[in-house]
Formats: sequence, C-alpha cells, structure tokens
Amino acid sequence: MGQPRILIVTTSNATMGATDKPTGLWLEELTTPYFTFADAGARVTLASIKGGVIPIDPRSTETGDVEPESVARFRADGLAASMLTQSHALASLDGGSFDAIFLPGGHGTMWDLPCSAPLAALIGEMWRNGKVVGAVCHGPAGLLSAVETDGQPLVMGKAITAFTDAEERAVGLVDDVPFLLESRLRELGALFENGEPFAPYAIADGRLVTGQNPASSQATAQLVLDAVEAAATIW
Repeated sequence: MGQPRILIVTTSNATMGATDKPTGLWLEELTTPYFTFADAGARVTLASIKGGVIPIDPRSTETGDVEPESVARFRADGLAASMLTQSHALASLDGGSFDAIFLPGGHGTMWDLPCSAPLAALIGEMWRNGKVVGAVCHGPAGLLSAVETDGQPLVMGKAITAFTDAEERAVGLVDDVPFLLESRLRELGALFENGEPFAPYAIADGRLVTGQNPASSQATAQLVLDAVEAAATIW
C-alpha cells in the first residue's frame, strides 16, 4: 500500500474532574506510537478534542533519571514537539482522510473522550468505512460512545483490553476517576482481556486494536500498522 495516514487524537482535559489535581495525556503513549508510525513511513496527524495545547500528565514526565527513549526523542524533535502546542481540533478533521485513528491514554481521557460527540461520530464513520481503530491504556475510553450501524456499542462482542481495574487500584486513583474503564467496557459487552499488571499486553480483533497500559504502547502501535496493511488488501 501507499503511505498510511494515521490520526492520533488525545485528551484536552487537564484536571481530575472539578478538582485541581493535574492530569492529561500520558506522554509515552503518544511518543512511542508516533515514532512507531513515522518510522514505518506513515503520515501522522495529531489532534485533540479542543485543539491547540495538549495537557501532559505531570506524572508521565516524572520518570526519575531514565526518560523513555521515545519521549527524549520527541522532545529533541522540534517539529514533533511543536505538535503538542498546535494540535488540530478534532471537529475540523475529515475521517475519510485517514486509514486509522489512534487514541493514547492518560487519565484526562476519562472525562472528555467518552462524551465527545465528534469523536464518537468520527470513530463510527471510520469503522464503517473499513478503517482501523486503535487505543491504548485509558484511550479506549474514547470507544465507549461509538456505535455500530445498528446502534449497538462498537465494543460489544469484541476482544478489547485497557487499563485494568486492578491497575487503577494499584495507582491509587479509583476514587478520582469518574468510572473504572475495564468495568465500563465489560458493561457494554466487550470481551475484556488482560495480561499481568503493568506488563505489555496488546490485542487485535480484526480492525480494532487495543493495549493495556503504557508499557503496551509500542506493541499496540505495531498491531495498528499490521491491521492497516491487512485492511488495505480487503477494501
């Protein structure tokens, strides 16, 4: 196939609900997929729910002395880093221009992705048109409102993973998030799967690709590329 076109959509939410606790995008879940896609020759567009500056969860940059390689590379890449302050507004984009959509996580997603009508509509449109839909960690929160042509939840009956309830308890944020993502996906009929807490785990159910946690970012991105290539031979 030609050069794949991949749309990455992040949260625009910077706080834990009505509190002043900071949150946002988990940076590694953007930077690792970004370079996995770009190094494979894909053309990547970065958008957020509102556009403009993307809030970064400060905990995702508090890594001690060792910064994830992709994060350091992203910071050193002026063009890539500038995307964090100049992201496209999601509502301004046409899903027909892309082969795949990818949703990174970060706890910010739990507030604005599920209630974004433009995001739900875009995912539904791309899914119906044979495109690939991917998400990692809390990114699958953006799948909750997407529906099939018959109005049923897009996730119903599909194998999916995401940040687990056990992992949420382990990081001590059960009482801060508006809902538990694993539980909500199960309530919608998803066939939830997971690996060990905080270990890499990614799965593909046809054109739907999901990863469990930050450590799963690279594997999830690679499965997205594989799914894009497979979809191109069918559609």
